[in-house]
Amino acid sequence: MKHMQGARPEMKLDRRLFLGASAAASAVLCAPCVLADGHGRPRVVVVGGGAGGATAARYIARDSRGAVDVTLVEPTRSYYTCFFSNLYLGGFKEIGDIGHTYGGLTAGGVNVVHDHAIGVDRTARTVTLAGGSVLKYDRLILAPGIDFVEMSVPGWDISSQNLMPHAYKAGSQTELLKARLMAMPDGGVFAMVAPPNPYRCPPGPYERVSMVAHYLKANNPTAKIIVADPKPKFSKMALFQEGWANHYAGMIDWIGEEFGGGNVGVDPAAGTLTIDGEKTRVDVCNVIPAMKAGRIADIAGVTDGNWAPVNAADMSTRADPDIHVLGDASQQGDMPKSGFSANSQAKVCANAVRGALTGSRVFPAKFSNTCWSLIDTNDGVKVGATYEATEEKIARVDGFISQTGESAEVRRVTYEESESWYAAITADMFG
Repeated sequence: MKHMQGARPEMKLDRRLFLGASAAASAVLCAPCVLADGHGRPRVVVVGGGAGGATAARYIARDSRGAVDVTLVEPTRSYYTCFFSNLYLGGFKEIGDIGHTYGGLTAGGVNVVHDHAIGVDRTARTVTLAGGSVLKYDRLILAPGIDFVEMSVPGWDISSQNLMPHAYKAGSQTELLKARLMAMPDGGVFAMVAPPNPYRCPPGPYERVSMVAHYLKANNPTAKIIVADPKPKFSKMALFQEGWANHYAGMIDWIGEEFGGGNVGVDPAAGTLTIDGEKTRVDVCNVIPAMKAGRIADIAGVTDGNWAPVNAADMSTRADPDIHVLGDASQQGDMPKSGFSANSQAKVCANAVRGALTGSRVFPAKFSNTCWSLIDTNDGVKVGATYEATEEKIARVDGFISQTGESAEVRRVTYEESESWYAAITADMFG
């Protein structure tokens, strides 16, 4: 995302406002008029129980007042948010603080099935699960998050994730990376291979560097951090570099594209990182590969090989109008691949899908996003924007960003704002 000047105080997010906007929209919805096709209630299947999928399932079930049969397919019984997972690495959170279950969705009328979706038949309108079940749908919503492009970092593939964790799917990988961080020898080296654009954020790589540095400063102050980055710049770059200079002077060495950050290879078994031909032995290596849409989107035949192109007005795919793709997996335009974005897209999609199936009112698509990052204790920064749907894409309307040189009080308030948002969005997702 491009940096946008001039933080706008009116964009400050409050938990009540975040939830209230959704409640206000629901309050003016007309009563559903079900457009069934002979099999009873229209059926929506949602694959993926994160910020996009859980939100879409909850809103369709709630706002249709039972007129739509909603099934959510999610393999895990406890979902760990990638957003705020960096704060676990930094010691600001426990792993349980970012874990959530699906009881609230079940209580809200969603049929939650813990299984893997392994097939989509667009002609028969069915989803096949690993356990053998076949689910019929009138509309299918895919929110599978990301998978990785194998060998996009030479020497690394998914079989290497226990030797060089990615920690870009939160949960056990996050715990593994934290354990490796804690086990580093005094004066050791922590290395990160940063991803190319576009990538899931959060967990932003540069917030992660900050949280690792925060932990090391307190527990292993002579340790060093190397960041090999294929990009010449990154979001909130000036803010992070200011923060690193203020809090972690001399600890972090960021190597961008100009100095070989894109010419990188790893040897997981040997524990080495090679940058522009120079090999370095490292104690921990966090490899964040290039990303693409979660595999079920590719199986459904709605991707361009990497991401799923969608229509901005309702997040329907350009390959099939009855399949919608949300969040990280979508190729939608100007929005970043964040949890806030996925939640915002899910509400637009839910409104459109419910309208198509029940004849209820559909509102014009509007989107918003804010990405917060913690640099050190009470030193929070943010970037965000509002968006609208055009024929071509989700287009940015306006935006804001924290400024360098802000007071400690402004940064503290920004961090507290992020905490309020986390409580709000997880309640919005899971009920």
